[in-house]
Amino acid sequence: MKIICVGRNYKKHIFELKNSVPEEIVFFLKPETAIPQKNQPFFIPDFSNDIHHEIELVIRINKTGKHIQKQFSNTYYDQITLGVDFTARDLQQRLKEKREPWEKAKSFDNSAPIGRLISKDRFLDINNINFTLFKNKKKVQSGNTKDMIFKIDEIISYVSEFITLKKGDLIFTGTPDGVGKVEKEDILEGYIENEKILDFKVK
Repeated sequence: MKIICVGRNYKKHIFELKNSVPEEIVFFLKPETAIPQKNQPFFIPDFSNDIHHEIELVIRINKTGKHIQKQFSNTYYDQITLGVDFTARDLQQRLKEKREPWEKAKSFDNSAPIGRLISKDRFLDINNINFTLFKNKKKVQSGNTKDMIFKIDEIISYVSEFITLKKGDLIFTGTPDGVGKVEKEDILEGYIENEKILDFKVK
């Protein structure tokens, strides 16, 4: 199982981090060990003092595909959920300054908690879904898939040019603005529309 994460897919988030808008889809991988065991808290790692939450809509691939044409991408997933792409922002900044890869800041163990899966057929338009993240009952991130620079079907088609997608693979589709630091004892809750999909505590 692979975890594929799309970066820089919401303009407001790009601007809040003072990055440039990509001309092509930017993606990176997280290992399977980035998903915590069920009901486990997120433990802040010792190597960072600035871990940021990034809430994202996640899709689950349901069959193997390579060089998938965009018009058929919608047949390669049937479930969605929410995930948090935890990022060691201080470490990431140091790596960027050295022009080194980001894996240490993005792909560490337990850095990709996900919620429960739900059918995409529950939604009239996959490109118009609201999702939100609450930290200690306060809304900190809010997004809608209509604001993606690169839509889900385009992401699937593009990624499959480079990497064979297999059943069970997860694609994190990018985070909206509002990313921020987490502290011990924080409680994070993620919603798709008005339904809670994910919740866990930070330790």
